[in-house]
Amino acid sequence: MSGHSKWSTIKRKKGAADAARGKIFTKIAREIMVAARQSGGEPNNNPRLRSALLAARAANMPRENQERAIKKGTGDLEGAEFIEVVYEGRGPQGSAFVLEVMTDNRNRTVPELRSIFGKGGGEMGSDGTATWMFDRKGVVVLAKEKIGEDKLMELAIEAGAEDVRDEDEVWVVISDPANFSAVQAALDSLEPESTELRWLVKPENATPVSGDAAQTIARLWAKFDEHDDVQKVYCNVELPEDVAEEFGI
Repeated sequence: MSGHSKWSTIKRKKGAADAARGKIFTKIAREIMVAARQSGGEPNNNPRLRSALLAARAANMPRENQERAIKKGTGDLEGAEFIEVVYEGRGPQGSAFVLEVMTDNRNRTVPELRSIFGKGGGEMGSDGTATWMFDRKGVVVLAKEKIGEDKLMELAIEAGAEDVRDEDEVWVVISDPANFSAVQAALDSLEPESTELRWLVKPENATPVSGDAAQTIARLWAKFDEHDDVQKVYCNVELPEDVAEEFGI
């Protein structure tokens, strides 16, 4: 569920899910619960829930787990109430991190994240410490065999998308958050590989790293990714592919 700059990590993350399936399922279940609590348990009327269920299917999450999470969100089953928070900070070698968190106890989560920052050579910051390096965007990822570029451009732009990018084996459709639901609806029949709101690092703030610096940053990144309350991790660095694979990010 990380926010790496290369779209190939979306597929790599699916492979990593096999090694940490329980943790991945926990994170997805929380997203399903929050989506259902906010806008109801009917996916056709709840774009955020549709996105969460798409992630659940991609991770091979059992249907009964999905249905149980929906019922907890709607109140049909008892479950914890999670709040959504964004935390940010600076890591080693000029790295910047944005963490999307769901927690039922901020008094527990904040000290734990602050400790991870500190042990990793960084520091947790106040609002704006890192988010200024990113843009909040809606992102839809589609397999290329689903549609040609010209037709996709026509559909996406008409629905309010800002850009369609050619990224190796997939099309990546970018939109403003305000238009994301409309873009999702327009492309839903194409069975996207993923649809979600993400923090995209601004090109001028993307920092390639290598060697020991890449290892150090990747180690910190992985620590955040492993935390139960952290749903998604975004960083401004571009890691070498072998390092990203080594740390499962």
